[in-house]
Amino acid sequence: MAKKGKKQTGESPANRSILRITYGIALLFLALILYVGYFIQIQGPEVINNSYNARLDRFSDRVHRGKILASDGTVLAHNEEDEDGNELRVYDHGDVFAHVVGYSTKGKTGIESLANFYLLTSHVNLIEQAVNELSGRKNLGDDVVTTLDINLQQTAYSALGDRRGAVIAMEPDTGKILAMVSKPDYDPNTLLTDWAALTDSANTQSQLLNRAAQGLYAPGSTFKILTALEYIREHPDNYKDFHFDCNGVYHNGEYSIKCFHSEAHGSQDFVKAFANSCNGAFSSMGLELDLNRFAATAEELLYNRPLPFSGFPYKESSFNMKAGADIWEILQTSIGQGTTLITPLHSVLITSAVANGGTLMKPYLLDRVVSAGGEEVKKFLPEAYGSMMTADEAGKLTELMKAVTDVGTGSAVRTEDYTAAVKTGTAEFETGKETHAWFTGFAPAEAPKIAVTVLVEESGSGGKIAGPVARAMFDAYLLKK
Repeated sequence: MAKKGKKQTGESPANRSILRITYGIALLFLALILYVGYFIQIQGPEVINNSYNARLDRFSDRVHRGKILASDGTVLAHNEEDEDGNELRVYDHGDVFAHVVGYSTKGKTGIESLANFYLLTSHVNLIEQAVNELSGRKNLGDDVVTTLDINLQQTAYSALGDRRGAVIAMEPDTGKILAMVSKPDYDPNTLLTDWAALTDSANTQSQLLNRAAQGLYAPGSTFKILTALEYIREHPDNYKDFHFDCNGVYHNGEYSIKCFHSEAHGSQDFVKAFANSCNGAFSSMGLELDLNRFAATAEELLYNRPLPFSGFPYKESSFNMKAGADIWEILQTSIGQGTTLITPLHSVLITSAVANGGTLMKPYLLDRVVSAGGEEVKKFLPEAYGSMMTADEAGKLTELMKAVTDVGTGSAVRTEDYTAAVKTGTAEFETGKETHAWFTGFAPAEAPKIAVTVLVEESGSGGKIAGPVARAMFDAYLLKK
């Protein structure tokens, strides 16, 4: 009699292995699809627009480079052809927009680099593209509309005059960069003929350097915004009880800290010390702070960290004081001296965060991309970076900065037309040389529309020298002067 076979109750081990391999391949395939989609949508434009991507410039063989426009449509850069049919890049306002718009010869800088992919992409209709391709003609590239306010840019350029330095303005609640000026400057229209002189080792003017984003300077008393914030954080219930008697020079052992021109400010509470920018008061304040927490606050305000400004070259600011620092380093650092360095760009970001209730909006320069026919191709929207401080802390700093205008060193922007919240700074950087002048602030203080930072190299007092430049910017934007 034949034996009955055993009933199969499950899959064989071989089938299970095949199934696992199938699932694994499917998951890997799905992950690959998701990554490709992410790369195309998120990373693709950045990779394509990378300055090391030599293939991008080959687009210029098929596309006429698009125009760069101010926020109101004013042309800032466009292409023309000479008598021989060669394309020339023309910068309609010359050196006024030199550093922020940049150039597209001898490499690419500024917006010319930032928007390179868009400027060499064409969205003319498909029929026209096909006809142009067949006839060997180039298609018209897309135009880029920037966030730059032409009147504000020209105001900054004129107000800075022939002095070295930088001016940068930003909308605190959106992150739009409204103006960016750096001096000494250059004429991008004559860059090729001027290149040898501009890059000569004997040239000490550094005209090609964008001081607004790449110039690192001691922040001077503008850093007292950070010192004040840290003191408030460590003394939330009694920071207003702070008191200091200023006789013009603060002594601590063998060390001495002078107020500007050794001015004796007399009896100072927390608000007065900030408004008068009293070095003695803030140096003594620094000795009371927890240095670990101080360093953490500095990094929270983006010292020693990348700024949220991708695609545009800038320098990172530095804060080096750590726990265990000696008395002299603490005294110096607390008033924005020592080894602390910051760019005007970073300064306006901190100022904008205060103005925006503690939230920093990512700065940006491109508003939208439009085809040669005027159709919108891409729109850039405001994006929050994150909170740099609480709304309560931002409110307290705003009150301190308003006092600078009302009763302190910021009298240059004191007016009945609007209320500005500001901080001045006078930064020493080399023995025997005049100080750098700083001024940073926003207006109107109650409902901020514009934040401005001004840096004037080797010029003296921040309130007297940089203040009037900021005043011109506020007036031009708020009063349309």
